[in-house]
Amino acid sequence: MPKQSDVLATDFLVKIAEEFGTPVYVYHAEKIKTQYEKLQNAFQKTNTRFFYACKALTNINILKYINSIGCGLDTVSIQEVQLGLKAGFDPKNIIFTPNCVDLQEIIAAKDLGVIINIDNLSILEQFGHTFGDSYPICIRLNPHIMAGGNFKISTGHIDSKFGISIHQMRHIERIVKSTKLKVTGLHMHTGSEIKDVDVFLRGVEIMFEMTQHFPDLESIDLGSGFKVAYQQGDPETDIELLGKKLTAAFNHFAATYPRPLQLWFEPGKFLVSQCGYFIVKANVIKQTTANVFVGVNSGFNHLIRPMFYDAFHLIRNISNPKGTERIYTVVGNICETDTFGWDRKLNEVKEGDYLVFYNAGAYGFEMSSNFNSRLKPAEVLVKDGKPALIRRRDTLEDLLKNQIEL
Repeated sequence: MPKQSDVLATDFLVKIAEEFGTPVYVYHAEKIKTQYEKLQNAFQKTNTRFFYACKALTNINILKYINSIGCGLDTVSIQEVQLGLKAGFDPKNIIFTPNCVDLQEIIAAKDLGVIINIDNLSILEQFGHTFGDSYPICIRLNPHIMAGGNFKISTGHIDSKFGISIHQMRHIERIVKSTKLKVTGLHMHTGSEIKDVDVFLRGVEIMFEMTQHFPDLESIDLGSGFKVAYQQGDPETDIELLGKKLTAAFNHFAATYPRPLQLWFEPGKFLVSQCGYFIVKANVIKQTTANVFVGVNSGFNHLIRPMFYDAFHLIRNISNPKGTERIYTVVGNICETDTFGWDRKLNEVKEGDYLVFYNAGAYGFEMSSNFNSRLKPAEVLVKDGKPALIRRRDTLEDLLKNQIEL
């Protein structure tokens, strides 16, 4: 868990719940800045750029704030590119790394002037034949490294759909040579929640080997995957150690490359996970022969990570923080099995109490839905100690607005 000074106080969260209602997502702006500065400090001795992987959280106000602190943007869809531009990012500070899209989406990104990262041979060849050397591109490689906290978030292994295999380099070279493509960047991303810093070192060594095929490189992009703690004692990526080891390796290699090189990263969860809180209300306390359930006014339609990834989120009762601890199973109000946490120790919960899920800033609201025709929650941004509504709660009209009655 983050240090207490980085955590919004429980009584403050209760006031937000009372003012804006529940369920509600709350984001702490200054925590994002703290995480960004931690990365900057760890890599201050090498030429490094960071691009926020906005698929983690794309509220326009979050994007504007991240732009204001000097971070770039990593996008995976043309819509995320458009949101980034609307938030004020310079196109030169936006990376576009889509997967399984057609050439037209790539051309749309080119027309917007952003950095394009191509991850399959078919699109690489189509783009090369269409544009040749008129628009520089980056290439995403698959390094065949198994890494990450869950198979579903491992993206660099042999069976992954992401990237072009390093064993297809001969094919890449033929396309680049025949179409005169100018390749200015190499990219890889092995997965999320990587605890072992040596995974990044293995990856960058592979990237160093691949550079011999590309004389015009300006950057090597290692993606991200930095793990953050979700509970007390949880292991996380040692950013200081990573910075020290990668800086030494990268600076040594960069001195041998014929032109200046930058090291790029695309942190998403690392920047916004710990800034987020998800506040719900206890609807019912239901005792069965085997469990005491706390049924809350939310479900996997709002926070799917525990069900989808078996992810752990610390849950606390902020209405009764000093009550006697009891064991509960926290579940949602969706007509599916939507268990947030089994056998959790919580201060005694009564119907109407507010519970908070910590580390809810990444892939929380962003993966939400209207399943069961439930309404999406509100979002609140806390900046300089003041909460402000940055997304209103859905209404019935929102469920109907795109439907056409016959």
